[in-house]
Amino acid sequence: MADEEPGGAERMEVSTELPQTPQLLASWWDQQVDFYTTFLHYLAQLVPEIYSAEMDPDLEKQEESIQMSIFTPLEWYLFGEDPDICLEKLKHSGAFQLCGKVFKSGETTYSCRDCAIDPTCVLCMDCFQNSVHKNHRYKMHTSTGGGFCDCGDTEAWKTGPFCVSHEPGRAGTTKENLRCPLNEEVIAQARKIFPSVVKYIVEMTIWEEEKELPPELQIREKNERYYCVLFNDEHHSYDHVIYSLQRALDCELAEAQLHTTAIDKEGRRAVKAGAFAACQEAKEDIKSHSENVSQHPLHVEVLHSDVMAHQKFALRLGSWMNKIMSYSSDFRQIFCQACLREEPGSENPCLISRLMLWDAKLYKGARKILHELIFSSFFMEMEYKKFFAMEFVKYYKQLQKEYISDDHDRSISVTALSVQMFTVPTLARHLIEEQNVISVITETLLEVLPEYLDRNNKFNFQGYSQDKLGRVYAVICDLKYILISKPTAWTERLRMQFLEGFRSFLKILTCMQGMEEIRRQVGQHIEVDPDWEAAIAIQMQLKNILLMFQEWCACDEELLLVAYKECHKAVMRCSTSFISSSKTVVQLCGHTLETKSYRVSEDLVSIHLPLSRTLAGLHVRLSRLGAVSRLHEFVPFEDFQVEVLVEYPLRCLVLVAQVVAEMWRRNGLSLISQVFYYQDVKCREEMYDKDIIMLQIGASLMDPNKFLLLVLQRYELADAFNKTISTKDQDLIKQYNTLIEEMLQVLIYIVGERYVPGVGNVTKEEVTMREIIHLLCIEPMPHSAIAKNLPENENNETGLENVINKVATFKKPGVSGHGVYELKDESLKDFNMYFYHYSKTQHSKAEHMQKKRRKQENKDEALPPPPPPEFCPAFSKVVNLLNCDIMMYILRTIFERAIDTDSNLWTEGMLQMAFHILALGLLEEKQQLQKAPEEEVTFDFYHKASRLGSSAMNAQNIQMLLEKLKGIPQLEGQKDMITWILQMFDTVKRLREKSCLIVATTSGSESIKNDEITHDKEKAERKRKAEAARLHRQKIMAQMSALQKNFIETHKLMYDSTSEMSGKEDSIMEEESTPAVSDYSRIALGPKRGPTVTEKEVLTCILCQEEQEVKIENNAMVLSACVQKSTALTQNRGKPIELSGEIVDPLFMDPDLAYGTYTGSCGHVMHAVCWQKYFEAVQLSSQQRIHVDLFDLESGEYLCPLCKSLCNTVIPIIPLQPQRISSENTEAVGQLLTLEQWIQTVLARISGYNMKHARGENPTIPVLFDQGMGDSTFEFHSILNFGVQSSIKYSNSIKEMVILFATTIYRIGLKVPPDETDPRIPMMTWSTCAFTIQAIENLLGDEGKPLFGALQNRQHNGLKALMQFAIAQKITCPQVLIQKHLIRLLSVVLPNLKSEDTPCLLSIDLFHVLVGAVLAFPSLYWEDTVDLQPSSISSSYTHLYLFHLITMAHMLQILLTIDTELPLAQVQEESEEARSASSFLAEVSQYTNGCIGCGVPGWYLWASLKNGITPYLRCAALFFHYLLGITPPEELLTNSAEGEYGALCSYLSLPTNLFLLFQEYWDTVRPLLQRWCADPALLNCLKQKSTVIRYPRKRNSLIELPDDYSCLLNQASHFRCPRSADDERKHPVLCLFCGAILCSQNICCQEIVNGEEVGACIFHALHCGAGVCIFLKIRECRVVLVEGKARGCAYPAPYLDEYGETDPGLKRGNPLHLSRERYRKLHLVWQQHCIIEEIARSQETNQMLFGFNWQLL
Repeated sequence: MADEEPGGAERMEVSTELPQTPQLLASWWDQQVDFYTTFLHYLAQLVPEIYSAEMDPDLEKQEESIQMSIFTPLEWYLFGEDPDICLEKLKHSGAFQLCGKVFKSGETTYSCRDCAIDPTCVLCMDCFQNSVHKNHRYKMHTSTGGGFCDCGDTEAWKTGPFCVSHEPGRAGTTKENLRCPLNEEVIAQARKIFPSVVKYIVEMTIWEEEKELPPELQIREKNERYYCVLFNDEHHSYDHVIYSLQRALDCELAEAQLHTTAIDKEGRRAVKAGAFAACQEAKEDIKSHSENVSQHPLHVEVLHSDVMAHQKFALRLGSWMNKIMSYSSDFRQIFCQACLREEPGSENPCLISRLMLWDAKLYKGARKILHELIFSSFFMEMEYKKFFAMEFVKYYKQLQKEYISDDHDRSISVTALSVQMFTVPTLARHLIEEQNVISVITETLLEVLPEYLDRNNKFNFQGYSQDKLGRVYAVICDLKYILISKPTAWTERLRMQFLEGFRSFLKILTCMQGMEEIRRQVGQHIEVDPDWEAAIAIQMQLKNILLMFQEWCACDEELLLVAYKECHKAVMRCSTSFISSSKTVVQLCGHTLETKSYRVSEDLVSIHLPLSRTLAGLHVRLSRLGAVSRLHEFVPFEDFQVEVLVEYPLRCLVLVAQVVAEMWRRNGLSLISQVFYYQDVKCREEMYDKDIIMLQIGASLMDPNKFLLLVLQRYELADAFNKTISTKDQDLIKQYNTLIEEMLQVLIYIVGERYVPGVGNVTKEEVTMREIIHLLCIEPMPHSAIAKNLPENENNETGLENVINKVATFKKPGVSGHGVYELKDESLKDFNMYFYHYSKTQHSKAEHMQKKRRKQENKDEALPPPPPPEFCPAFSKVVNLLNCDIMMYILRTIFERAIDTDSNLWTEGMLQMAFHILALGLLEEKQQLQKAPEEEVTFDFYHKASRLGSSAMNAQNIQMLLEKLKGIPQLEGQKDMITWILQMFDTVKRLREKSCLIVATTSGSESIKNDEITHDKEKAERKRKAEAARLHRQKIMAQMSALQKNFIETHKLMYDSTSEMSGKEDSIMEEESTPAVSDYSRIALGPKRGPTVTEKEVLTCILCQEEQEVKIENNAMVLSACVQKSTALTQNRGKPIELSGEIVDPLFMDPDLAYGTYTGSCGHVMHAVCWQKYFEAVQLSSQQRIHVDLFDLESGEYLCPLCKSLCNTVIPIIPLQPQRISSENTEAVGQLLTLEQWIQTVLARISGYNMKHARGENPTIPVLFDQGMGDSTFEFHSILNFGVQSSIKYSNSIKEMVILFATTIYRIGLKVPPDETDPRIPMMTWSTCAFTIQAIENLLGDEGKPLFGALQNRQHNGLKALMQFAIAQKITCPQVLIQKHLIRLLSVVLPNLKSEDTPCLLSIDLFHVLVGAVLAFPSLYWEDTVDLQPSSISSSYTHLYLFHLITMAHMLQILLTIDTELPLAQVQEESEEARSASSFLAEVSQYTNGCIGCGVPGWYLWASLKNGITPYLRCAALFFHYLLGITPPEELLTNSAEGEYGALCSYLSLPTNLFLLFQEYWDTVRPLLQRWCADPALLNCLKQKSTVIRYPRKRNSLIELPDDYSCLLNQASHFRCPRSADDERKHPVLCLFCGAILCSQNICCQEIVNGEEVGACIFHALHCGAGVCIFLKIRECRVVLVEGKARGCAYPAPYLDEYGETDPGLKRGNPLHLSRERYRKLHLVWQQHCIIEEIARSQETNQMLFGFNWQLL
């Protein structure tokens, strides 16, 4: 830009005029004393000029003039020489170590689970692809915008912090030469320039005056130009704003839309320019219109044009600074210093803080640029990042409060930067030490939440606003970021500040302890469910923070003890009301307890107790460090008051029990939801689990009897055990029973749940393993389901992968479904039926599964508890609960009630729990006895259990009670468990006795023997029962299968669509005792034609279940069917399609098969009448429904009543007409009717018709071969000599259906309104027949299946009905019309008939011609007076000759288009076929004037011909088979590739050496050949080699996808929308047909089709797949199937993670790889034309009231 001679400087006189060129300007600035004022003065003149046109600026021109007049001079001034050269030098001076890329919304980010310090450390796509983490366990996520790539930050990664591009010592750049280009002068200049630039940017950005500029910028006289500016907010929707603008400004919709899009993107936009008054008026208008719509008016201001100009330029200057800073670290540091400098003598904070504090008032566009400035300066320089963080913390409270009252998204608020600073371990530590950031954050929380405090200083979130509370979560998150990495070394100061922060955090917990208390509703149901979500949501947010605080405290014994003391004090402060309340006394079994009188069922109770639970957590950590012994130094025993600590968690568990007992059902859903979350995996670690631990602490410190009395009292069960309750009230009894069960369960947990490090001697891994084992005991589960049921730590890890393979094996998935883990057998022994994290349903499911499994293995069904791990010393006294008096009393009472026939105060579940407790006690004693000598073991469970309960006469001990229980019939299921317990009693008894001298050995062994004998007896008995049961099962199964067979026979058609049809015809023929069909008659064409195999068809209507035989004269039966446009076979994807078919002539099909019409059926049969009734009923019901219709009734769509496939028509079922040929006549006719004669006859017949129709015109008689043969032997009627018969008469109902179906094909195939008289209807019928056959042949070939043996029944029935319909269809049209079509078809192969519009041989598909000609040919037999059709014989010759003619033409097509450029393989010895091929080609090349070379070896020609013609022959075989019903040869029914070609030739009466055809008919064909080859159009085609279609056509498949999904994401990240320049979030979508990437769901790429707006994908689908298409949404990893304009559905993507699961929306983010099987399945869905069916089914299953708007995809 600055290319003028520097010599101009000398000539310049000093004047007030500003210098002209950038260099001169720079040197002039150099002479001024005060750069700041000079610079401002300069800007004041230029900026308003450049930015004068705000409404529709010429952006390029603006940019150019800014560059020229401001930026280039600044760069000259900075570098003192040509800036381009300097910047280039700087650029090559070495790479940064930090990447620093800022993420836009929607970009993919990667985190490494192995190496990242925490989950917020992420890499951008490029760094990830070039890093070591690519081969680790990475996660992919979609950024919400505003993050920052951490490549190069050594504090973020354990290993591999640098990618290849940011590696420090790379490419020989060492530290020294990184700095070389920046000399002192440049740095000095930067120190001069940057502060002025920064100051101008900040001053202008936060300038508040709307009409005035700062005085130093006011140098021009003020003009009267104002703008009315509209700002973005999040309250108003797009439509609101458009509406308000249209009303207020009276503008067009398009203009209002333009404004609105700009406002949404930039944050503000001038919508009107003019004088102040006019703008003011517009402002008021907009406000008042927007108030009509929403309670907030829009934010509108009137700004002076100069203010607007300077604010715009300030941001542009910011981007320029960004660019300059990216070149050098020195520049960044100078910039940061300028930002941090406080102005002497002013009380304002430094510039960067002023910007931060102004952030909430700025609009979107400005925020984005300023945040980028911060990213590219402060965050790239570690030491300045620290300074910035300190400024940030200094103003933290104010910033957060402003964010909370702001309405913009978090991603564009300056508060979102916290994650960049707080997660850096060293920085977090520094901020805690220097500024006590933990206290700052917690105090902020306390200051933003006070509106939710009630009178008692507890939170109460009733009537909260979700958005506002959502903003408070951001503050809670910051706390998590600060705590995310534990300090390794503690300084005194860190300890002090952390404790300070902890105390301040306890204040928040104090406000939560006991918040939102509730009282049980009695009598009347609660009126309004209270809001419970907020409190639970905060609890979820705090879960990991609470755990992290506990972990931090546990780093150091002293710290932990002090924290414990503080927490204990806080709990006690919250419990004052409880301590002071009145007392009651409970007595039981000679034990008494004095306790506070409180009843959960009457008094207030709360589920929120974070303080108590934190204390429990700290206690466990003390126990883990073994420091419980020192506790009394900090909390003296007399202050400890354990019963106070236990009280609240116990109330909570009682509340849960009462909810289960349905005592609280009048309190509505909110309580049920709270109880659900209390025990749910998302919250339980800091709720339910900690309450159990607190009770364990209580049990370990209190007298066991007193503890149990307290539990009984709180469960309100003391009376239930004290005296017998005699009540007949069933509800009350049920309630008591449930409460007793719940209490017993909690007692089991207190004694038995030791899998918490610190409660029991276990590691974290063992805990996770146990969780997994119990999940897999319910059922085998996929990886994601296991992960979902395990608690996540602060790094979102569950610890699952480390242990899963020890306990489970992985089973890979099939083509659908997902991989699952199955439990290893050796892990089953750890199953505990009363696992405390089971929900009720999980518990019963697991119990059922395990019993079933043991039964199958012929084991007993007892499920005793597994031996638990040992308690830690601090908890060792908990086991004394088991053998205390009251526990024994409870167990005995339960057993006695079970034996008592009158008592109903027991349930089987209760007994099971009692058995479980017994088992735990015996196991405990056994383990203790095995470890220590008997006299040291004080745990005397056995002794107490075998002691008599009282001294009364009939007293019984527990053992006796158990013996009695065995005899109770209701307890059959528990027998095994009782036996197990009694054996356990014996074992313990023996262990006790063994150590008292070994006396009475004999008696001992005898009792064992007796035991064994009874045990064996039981085993044998069990075996006998199992055997009996097995025989009984077998008998029933046999009966079932007989019934089933019977059912299948009667409802055969229902099963048709599922079974594959193999060898069906054979079996039917044998039944009819037809003489065995010999091979020669398996021929479809010509004189040797085989007999038609007909069967009597009796079908059942799926609607009325009545049977009917299919006959021509009967009422019609129909098959439900769907006709659709298809591009499945196209050789030219994306060929422009005629959107309306008004002018299309469908008689000839292009050889590229670009658009065909496919008819598919689901194979289900109805009476035509029944179907019509059903369809009318559907129409009626859809008028009454409100939701979006799944199908379009206008175009005749409905769902098949049986299988719910989408259908849009019905095919009438018409029986095959049997045709027999007697061999004598055939021979005779064969003598007369050679090919030549046949052609003459046909031509004569045609010219006769022409004469008839022409009447009066000069008749055009086709010229025959040689004039010499022109005698009149062939005349008009001679065609009838070879046999005629009368036409078939169809019933009216069949005719109606034929017309209906034919019209549908025409309507859908051509996309035109229905018209029964249109001449194109027959053409469309023939076309769909041909195309459907081609599609099915292609599919069979693709799957490598035999031609006839592997057709599905739906395909078989569909083809049969379609062909018979096509025969019948011609009776519904005027024959003259069909003749006209036939003549045009024949003119392709008989050039004599040629008319102007006959296409050349290379531009048509000949199979379509064959189908049309065969079906139309009978029209030549039509006479005015009598309705005739050809006899079997004549039609057999007709078929033969038509087929031979067209086959020869096709051979010519193939040979003319052979690809001669291919590298030729080995030379084979010349076979006969090869020689014929060479000679034939030589002949042809003469006719084509050498347009085709003859240097190709014969064997290659023959191989190409055979390959090329096979698909055509296969199609022809299918066609003639379904047309005539002649059995095909064996080889076509089985999968024999070698025999296929020969069998095809024999079935179709062809010689295997196809060139013999030409030899046989040479005289007749040669003239034809010459005429074909001489066609100028054909020669023209040959010259344009590129466009010809070669045979065999290539099979279509979906595009190749990369194996690794991140490659696709990479492609998407480079995708730029073709229509819009901005980088706003795009939804790139990949078309799986052609590989195009489209910009979906975006206004920029919408198109208008027939006056409707459609999205880019729908528009693409119209051209690429005739409206049907498969897309992959790349950023969401979802496959979408679409059809038409408004229908679509999601489909599982073919990408799976290593656990065989898909990941829609990349929620889990595991690495994904392509599953070939799934992709193949998707390919088949397309090739089988099932996409429409899939969509209909999916919409049928998830009917939404307002679904997704597919039209705009």
